[in-house]
Amino acid sequence: MTGRLALRARWARVPLVGRLVAITTLLLAVGLTVAGVVTTTLLERSLVAQIDHKLETEGAAAAESLTRSEFSGWGGDGSQIPTDYFIQLTAANGVSHDYVRRTVQQDNGTPELPKLSAQQVIDRTGQPFTVPSSKSGAPWRVVTGPVTVGGQYVGSVAIALPLSGVRDTVHDLVLVLVLSGLVIVLAGVLAGRWAVRRSLRPLREIETTAAAIAAGDMSQRVPTAPPSTEVGRLGDALNGMLTQIEKAFDAQAASEARMRRFVSDASHELRTPLAAIRGYGELYRMGAVKETEQLDDTMRRIEDSATRMGALVEDLLSLARIDEGRPMQAGPVDLTVLAADAVNDLHALDPSRSPRLVPIAPGAPTGPCVVTGDEARLRQVVVNLVGNAARHTPPGTAVEIAVGIVGSSGVLEVRDHGPGIDPEHAARVFERFYRVDASRGRTSGGSGLGLAIVAAIVEAHRGSVELTQTPGGGTTVRVTVPVDGLSAPPTSASPAATAKKPVPEQAPEQAPAAVPPSTPAPAEGSTPRPPSAPLFARPTEPPATDAVRGYDGASESPS
Repeated sequence: MTGRLALRARWARVPLVGRLVAITTLLLAVGLTVAGVVTTTLLERSLVAQIDHKLETEGAAAAESLTRSEFSGWGGDGSQIPTDYFIQLTAANGVSHDYVRRTVQQDNGTPELPKLSAQQVIDRTGQPFTVPSSKSGAPWRVVTGPVTVGGQYVGSVAIALPLSGVRDTVHDLVLVLVLSGLVIVLAGVLAGRWAVRRSLRPLREIETTAAAIAAGDMSQRVPTAPPSTEVGRLGDALNGMLTQIEKAFDAQAASEARMRRFVSDASHELRTPLAAIRGYGELYRMGAVKETEQLDDTMRRIEDSATRMGALVEDLLSLARIDEGRPMQAGPVDLTVLAADAVNDLHALDPSRSPRLVPIAPGAPTGPCVVTGDEARLRQVVVNLVGNAARHTPPGTAVEIAVGIVGSSGVLEVRDHGPGIDPEHAARVFERFYRVDASRGRTSGGSGLGLAIVAAIVEAHRGSVELTQTPGGGTTVRVTVPVDGLSAPPTSASPAATAKKPVPEQAPEQAPAAVPPSTPAPAEGSTPRPPSAPLFARPTEPPATDAVRGYDGASESPS
């Protein structure tokens, strides 16, 4: 058992080329050996059959002639028998006489015939058999028959031919087969090794490619081969796997880069209000703030910084909850009501503007646009979008909110007529912490989470959001939410990918009912908002510091 295990271990260490060549050589050698044995056996049988035929024909005729000529005296020199034959006449009393040429006897000796009774001779009549010779290695082929006179048994005759010619022919054939077999095996080894190495060349190329990939070059691919071959199918499968691995590595690298940027941006955003709070605290501790007016201003600034930091933390928590896939409160939500609230609140915050609520299709009446979703989350979407329009457009710029049903989805558009957004920024505004103003000034934008929250909420409702140019100048943000948005599991697409998906234009399907200007009753399961509370105010912010959310998404208070 130990020897077998050792043999298996040694065989396992042999390269694949060596294994295939060894197996091919073994099969070739076995095949040649079997073919040689079969050929030799058939040839020997054929030659022996020819000897037997000669014994039955020529030998029997010669023996009959000799028996007639020698019958009277049972003697003679046997000169009348053919060459190579041996004939033995045996009388009934057991006296025998041999007839053979001297040259034949010198080359092959004489056959050692067995003593046969009359009955045995009769039983073996016409049945050839082989007997040894007085000379080693020179057997004879013998056939016997009875001799009768007047129907009476008087003796027997044995006719024999040497098998030395047959043995010499078989020996020569075996020698030729062995030598030719060795040559064929050697040629098979060389040709098989060349063919196997050539056939396995794609595997070596795969090995080289794998080594290059292990060294860090993920762009390497296995050379293609015909897909009808095993190597071709293996190469196609490996190339497909390598493509997936490269995409996974790229996605991981991109995710790590986003994470590093996220941590860096979050640290930067939190550092500013923390530094302000710490600075004002140090001023107070050092006694630099003495007057009541100075103390009130310092406390106000500390409160503003804390509010700003709380808003950022709240935005981060909102994104974290959405990313975790926490279930939302599904219920009927009228987007028209949310839009009407936003129009009223925006006009209250900036009376110089003229916000309008319009149908999604020009000329159509404004009516209910009910979808299934979380009212608080969808209200936050409207807050962020309208706040962005108010912050990033000059005072007095018109803002329109369009609502309606398009196909099986509710659509809400926030259109402004301001300076608009460059296309290079439009594709990235839904990324977290991305801001058009890279300087991150407090007067030009917040943390860059507002539109990221919009995209995440819309994606959780199985919808999409896209940013386009408003005809005549400005920016339009279009939000599409399926009517049954939260009645089925949300998709796993990333917010950025969902945000960029275009929305096809379809005929609107509005009801003719008008929307009352007053604040509607909240949907079941939602948190009611007091009629006097501005739409853009956070619960923790005082009314005097109500902020409007910018395109970067952060709510801020003026300092």
